[in-house]
Amino acid sequence: MQLSSKFSGPIVRFATASVAAGLLTLGGCASSHKEMAQPSAAPAMDIVDTAVSAGSFNTLVAAVKQAGLVETLKSKGPFTVFAPTDAAFAKIPKNQLDAILADKATLTKILTYHVVPGKVMAADVKPGPVKTAQGSNLTVSVADGAVMVDKAKVVKTDIAASNGVIHVIDSVIVPQ
Repeated sequence: MQLSSKFSGPIVRFATASVAAGLLTLGGCASSHKEMAQPSAAPAMDIVDTAVSAGSFNTLVAAVKQAGLVETLKSKGPFTVFAPTDAAFAKIPKNQLDAILADKATLTKILTYHVVPGKVMAADVKPGPVKTAQGSNLTVSVADGAVMVDKAKVVKTDIAASNGVIHVIDSVIVPQ
C-alpha cells in the first residue's frame, strides 16, 4: 500500500521515559462522543473536517496542524485514525505536551502512529500487530470484552469520513 511522503521515516524510540509514561497513562473519555452520530448517507467530510466538527478533538486537530499533516489527512487516503480526544490529551502534563507540540519531528511520529493506511471498520479488526503510517506496529487486542490499541481502549468505532474512518481511543499512544 502506498503512503504519502508525510508518513515515511524511521521508527523513533523516545529518549525520555517520562514522556512515554505520561502519554501511555491517559484516562477515559467515552461520554464526550454523542455528538458524532453516524450519517446514513456517504460522508461528505474528510477525516480532518469530521474531527473538527465533532468538537471533542481540538487538541488533536491543533497537533495535526502543528505537524503539517492537514493536507495529508485531507487527501484521498483511505486512512484509519485512532483518535484521542481532548480529555485524553488533558491527562498529559502541560510541560510535556508543550514540549511535544514544539518538536515537530516527535509530534509527527506520535501522530502518524495513530494512523493506519486503509479503511478498517470495526467488523474487520482482528487482534494482532498492525503496521502504522509511522512505520512501526501497534497491537490490537481484546481484553475483558474491550478492544484495545496498545494500551488505549477503543471507546467509539466506525465514525465514517469521506477518506477513511475514525475510531476514538481513551489514551494517546506512542511507538515502543
